[in-house]
Amino acid sequence: MKALPFKIPKARNLGVIYQEDIGEKFYDTFHQHEEIQISIIIKGTGTLIVGDTIHNYKSSDIFVIGSNLPHVFKSDTTRNDESFMISLFFTQHSFGKDFFHLDDFSALENFFQKSLNGFKITTNNNLLLQYFLSLRDTSSLDRFIIFFKILQELNVLPTETLANFIYPKKYNDNHGKRMQLIMDYTVNNYDSEIDLAVIAAKANMTKNAFCRYFKQRTNKTYFTFLHEFRIENACKLLLDHKDISINEVAYKCGYNSLSNFNRKFLLIKGVTPSRYRKAN
Repeated sequence: MKALPFKIPKARNLGVIYQEDIGEKFYDTFHQHEEIQISIIIKGTGTLIVGDTIHNYKSSDIFVIGSNLPHVFKSDTTRNDESFMISLFFTQHSFGKDFFHLDDFSALENFFQKSLNGFKITTNNNLLLQYFLSLRDTSSLDRFIIFFKILQELNVLPTETLANFIYPKKYNDNHGKRMQLIMDYTVNNYDSEIDLAVIAAKANMTKNAFCRYFKQRTNKTYFTFLHEFRIENACKLLLDHKDISINEVAYKCGYNSLSNFNRKFLLIKGVTPSRYRKAN
């Protein structure tokens, strides 16, 4: 399977592809695919990177990731929990070139527009959960019907945008593998000091070329992205481990200075770490 881009495996001539991911962790390579992805987290926690933006995920979270939108689910393997995600994959041409352009589906224009940047459902919805759980043991026809019920619900529920910036071109294999190396190194080493020369060398580029390359594809500097990733992980530690001091959280997320950590946290989240912990 190619790192980025790759095609969703398709065993039969189906318009909607149903997939279960169960194990210690989800597929953890930064990638993109033509299909729109609708996923619900049944079990597990971790970090989701979509385009230029970082989000934490937990059980019951529902995400829609647009066509060719680069992303990766990084499972939190420190908790020794099983990860379980149910996903549906389809394109706007899965049922014929003009299918979704019929007047019958004009109400779904909102869904497809929001899917371009990806979105997350911001309210718990037991009906959607039941729809997803019923998909496993249904016929292809029933799955098709349930799929449209899921679309109908997703189209009206409150949402939060996932990616702020979309790189206008599809990644080719070389650029895909390069971005994969950058993301993998960042995810695995964010809790340590990362030198610009080292991360540039991982991408096989000079420092200046790397800075231009990353900024062009994410609309932000590498170190802005790195601090955002660190702070998202800090948020998770602040809420999941109330016994850990803020100073220790800072250290675990790559900050040797508490004042620097507080300053970056306030800049990115708009509140101090202590206020964030109390408010949540």
